[in-house]
Amino acid sequence: MCPDEREGASGPLAVVFRTQSDIEASIVRGLLEAHGIYSSLSSDLPHSVFPLTIDGLGEVRISVPAAQAEEAREIIRQQARPGLAAVEPPEPAEARDLSVLEDRLGHRFADPHLLDRALTHRSLANEDATGATGDNESLEFLGDAVLGFLIAEMLFHDFPRFDEGQKSKIKSSLVSTTALAQQAKKIGLGEFLALGRGEEKTGGRQKFALLADAFEAVLAAIYLDGGLEAARAFVAREFAEAFEDVRNPGFWGRDYKSALQELVQARNLPLPEYVVVAESGPDHRKTFLVEVRVKGELLGEARGASKKVAEQEAARQAIERLGGQ
Repeated sequence: MCPDEREGASGPLAVVFRTQSDIEASIVRGLLEAHGIYSSLSSDLPHSVFPLTIDGLGEVRISVPAAQAEEAREIIRQQARPGLAAVEPPEPAEARDLSVLEDRLGHRFADPHLLDRALTHRSLANEDATGATGDNESLEFLGDAVLGFLIAEMLFHDFPRFDEGQKSKIKSSLVSTTALAQQAKKIGLGEFLALGRGEEKTGGRQKFALLADAFEAVLAAIYLDGGLEAARAFVAREFAEAFEDVRNPGFWGRDYKSALQELVQARNLPLPEYVVVAESGPDHRKTFLVEVRVKGELLGEARGASKKVAEQEAARQAIERLGGQ
């Protein structure tokens, strides 16, 4: 038996991919699973948060049944060339124009079937007795891995002084079900979902878990259709405001808005009112000017890359002006 072949539970396995990053390995395994190819992973590299290059110290290997090895290698080779789809295109779940969503995503699909698949919930696939309708679960699996990698990469570059615990806290916050559902709502993903009758009746388009899964599946579709750079551009754009919030002091420690509310309540004053008085800049890089008033009096004014950041700074100014701590 050659060094790249070994015995598995289902027969001989062949190594089809080697890397020194367990994150990259996770992405490739998701890609193979989207094609229905079982894979196993072996490694002498300790798990890491970020992609590592450790010459000669460790390697992650992905193996598949020997009979599918050539197919798997071809799938991986194709994915190295942007613009080639790696999932067998299903028939559209229903005839609907997705060009509006493509505009919101900032990506025009070479293979629109990928986007259609990403939006198809298993509830609709389960209603198809022929089994011809594919759902988005495999794409969701792949999108989870791609998103985790890209967020980790952004944190690595944007917050080089943060320790692993801080980065882990931020990452968990950014990719939580609630956070991803909010990202999905920002682009109106719910209105484009293809749902089964039961899920439709129970308000599936507004369910956080369903929206979060669809967001990950759409990211995977972008990755498969346009390559890693297209996926990276999408994530950078969609999470720009969230990354600005991380720089907000309230993310780590004091919440100035809460502190101001407590201060005015202690003085029997009405609650603060925050007003966005101006917006400037392109959609992907807006700047907001926010005022905070108490009983009609202007107590703070600040600009920020997100409303939350501007509101926090305006609240801090208001606390100073009121002589609070």
